[in-house]
Amino acid sequence: MWPAGAVGRSISEPAMTQLSRHPASEDSTTSMSGGLLSLHRRVREAVANGIPDGGDAVDAPPGELNPKGDVRQTFDVIADELIHRELEALCPSGVVLSEERAEDYTFGPQPPHYRFIVDPVDGSDNHGRGLPLSAVSIAVLEGVGELGVDAVEHALVGNLDQDEAFLATRRQGAWQGSRRLHTSGVRRIAEAFISCELKHWAPAPPLAGVLRNCRGVRSYGCASRAITLVARGALDAHIDIRNRLTPESFLGASLILTEAGGHLCGLAGTSIGPFRSIRERTVLIAAAGRDLAMEIVAALS
Repeated sequence: MWPAGAVGRSISEPAMTQLSRHPASEDSTTSMSGGLLSLHRRVREAVANGIPDGGDAVDAPPGELNPKGDVRQTFDVIADELIHRELEALCPSGVVLSEERAEDYTFGPQPPHYRFIVDPVDGSDNHGRGLPLSAVSIAVLEGVGELGVDAVEHALVGNLDQDEAFLATRRQGAWQGSRRLHTSGVRRIAEAFISCELKHWAPAPPLAGVLRNCRGVRSYGCASRAITLVARGALDAHIDIRNRLTPESFLGASLILTEAGGHLCGLAGTSIGPFRSIRERTVLIAAAGRDLAMEIVAALS
């Protein structure tokens, strides 16, 4: 971590004026989307340059672990600190729950206007090795309420290897720039390209059968990117049943998926969550639609 004030710039464009209205208002939605897009650009630049936006170069202490037990990389620290500062500039009050911090970070008058669920660099292992599959993931919830997929009001998944961002607002669709996202509509395993998370995991026979019988298999090591690939129709499903996944990695992508027409559920075919904290581990199936999700659930039973 670096001294206070090391990150010098914050959101200053007119479209990114500080939010002061109720979260459901149209002006608030426009400002939130613009603010998240600006934040994505700043994080990409800072991570690429190895320095915080407007600050000095920093290094993560060697071997330091985040609260999940993963080794913190310098780019994790850079992205996390910058995101906190940008969100504080964007919103009059809030609480940030980040993968990289043990304690929630609150700012402004309480209770907060918003809760921000943040994975500063989802796919850290990929990014650290130069693989093009990592993202900044942010889910925005109202200030008070349950922590779950149904509570997400706004979402950003922004790729770190290119200027590509996916946004969603509840009941207003999911978007990549001016393109509205739609899932593929594939309904059968036999026709589906499926992503499956395999880190620290050997597939049991039911899952092996799904992977054997589908049209194609990929494994990306980045939940938010895999789920947004389902949302845009490039993949048809993403499966992670290791019981290692935590909410900050997928809450943002979950809204993008459902706003694009996709379906998210657990192994019983029911909704996942709500969660007690962002440390709670879960499983998920993200599919192009309910029919495909239910066929996967049945095959895994």
